[in-house]
Parts: sequence; structure tokens; C-alpha cells
Amino acid sequence: MAGKKIAIIGAGVMGQGLAEAVAAAGTEVTLIDKTTRLAERGVKAIAEAMNREIGKWGLTESDKKAILARIYPSSDLSMTEDAEIILEAIPEDLQMKRDLFEKLDTVVRPDALLVTNTGTISVSEIAAVTERPQKIIGMHFLTPVTKVPVVEIVKGFHTDDDTFRKAVAFAQLLDKEYITVNEYPGYVTTRIIVPLLNEAMHVLMEGVASADDIDRAMKLGFGFNMGPLALADVMGLDVVMKWMENLLDELAEHKYNPCPLLRKMVRSGHLGVKTGRGFFVYDNEGNRVPNPAAAAAVTK
Repeated sequence: MAGKKIAIIGAGVMGQGLAEAVAAAGTEVTLIDKTTRLAERGVKAIAEAMNREIGKWGLTESDKKAILARIYPSSDLSMTEDAEIILEAIPEDLQMKRDLFEKLDTVVRPDALLVTNTGTISVSEIAAVTERPQKIIGMHFLTPVTKVPVVEIVKGFHTDDDTFRKAVAFAQLLDKEYITVNEYPGYVTTRIIVPLLNEAMHVLMEGVASADDIDRAMKLGFGFNMGPLALADVMGLDVVMKWMENLLDELAEHKYNPCPLLRKMVRSGHLGVKTGRGFFVYDNEGNRVPNPAAAAAVTK
């Protein structure tokens, strides 16, 4: 599959990770957003993320140059016309995704692999606005895309075997293990992780323990690489809340009702690593910095 033309729509955190992963696999990729400036900002963020990896000896300068040389920022949706794989990585909003796929259906080639990266929304609902529901599939990548070794391949009700095989081949191109998921709200990873994150936030809000101690207990007690509150910060608190709201709408189960503290933080613009403050405080390079006063203020 190396050498195929690939387009990613959405130059946010997820789109950036996907573009870097594709380029690192040796394949050129077009990164598309509403404006070229937004797409270029996404490429700049990829470069900054790679600089941090270079500082940790995870990449070399030559790696960075080679990867960036394969990523082309654009605002032109017609760039998908001859793409063999198109990945959607826009916000977790059903109508936005349906509108995008309706447009793509009139633009992209008949045999293109059309992928939605949704973590909670029905693949079938998205596919229903197209004339090719059998060619639509979900691939739920986790953040950070370049490091998390698994992807959920989600079959819609009409997804055919050929589309599934292409999705598997794409996962293999990115060196990802995959699990096969039959469509159901939240799939596997989101459905299981969301109640854990939500409960950790309730424990913090109720003053049972500090954010540091909650995360330390879960890491040491259960072998987690990252505590639940730090994980929510990395994912983006706005994204986590949207997942919860979507699952609450779909399943009507209270465990998915976003913690009031989460709602407060999102309204305050404290979205985690990407804004420099969430349950913890971060510097401009995304590294966590000690700030006991700010941490204590989170629950107030």
C-alpha cells in the first residue's frame, strides 16, 4: 500500500497524528482543513511535536525533514479526487461528518476507501448520506496516533468485505494492531475508558484525593502507563466531554453523564495539554509543570 495517495481532512490533533503516522510510513499525504492557514498550522504543530521527540532521542533531524517533506497542507477538497484513501478527522459532531461525507461522495473516485475516525458516532448514520454506504468504514485511532499501537476497525451495517480488507491493509501500513468492531455506540475503547475517566473526575470533585494522588494510585495499583486525569488532559477535555454526551444520548445511561467538574473546565477553556491547563498544568511544549496552586484551584 506504500505509495498510495492519501488525504486527511481535519488538521487538528488527530489529523496531525494521522498525517505524521502516514508520512513516517513513507507515504505522501495531503492534510486538508477549512483554510490553508489552518492546514499549515497543523503541519507546524507536527514539526513542533517532532522537535520534542528529537529532544528525547526518539527521532533525528533527518527523520523530521523526510516526514515533513511528505505532508502537503491544503484547503482544497478537490485534492481528494484521485486519492485512494480519505480519512476524516474533524470534530465529533454527527451533522458535520454527514455534511462532509455527502460532499466527498460527489468528489472521490468510486473505489476510494472512505474512513471516519469517530470514537462514538454511528458509521452507518454517516454512510447513509452517501450513494456508497458499503465503502464507508470507521477506523478509531487513539491519541497519540504515532505511539498507540492499536486501531479499532468499525464495520457499519453495510460495509463490505473489500472495504474491510483495505482498512486492514491501511492499518498494517501504519504498523498498527487492529481489532474488529461491529457497530455499537462507543465501540470498545471509548465505551470502556469514558466511565473510568468520569469516575476519576468525580473522585477529584468530591475531594476524596488530589489529582496527583488519584493518578498515582491508578498507575501503581493497576499498571496504567498514565493516570486517568492526565490521560483526559492528553485526549482533550472538550473531546472527552463530547464522547460522554454522545454516549449519553445513544445509551441513556447515567455513567456517561459528564462530571460537573468536567463541564466547568470545558466552559472555562481549560481543555488539557492543548491549552496548557487541564487537571494539570503544561508548558508550551506540552510537558507537565509543577503548579500546586493551580492544581488545588481545579476543584473550586
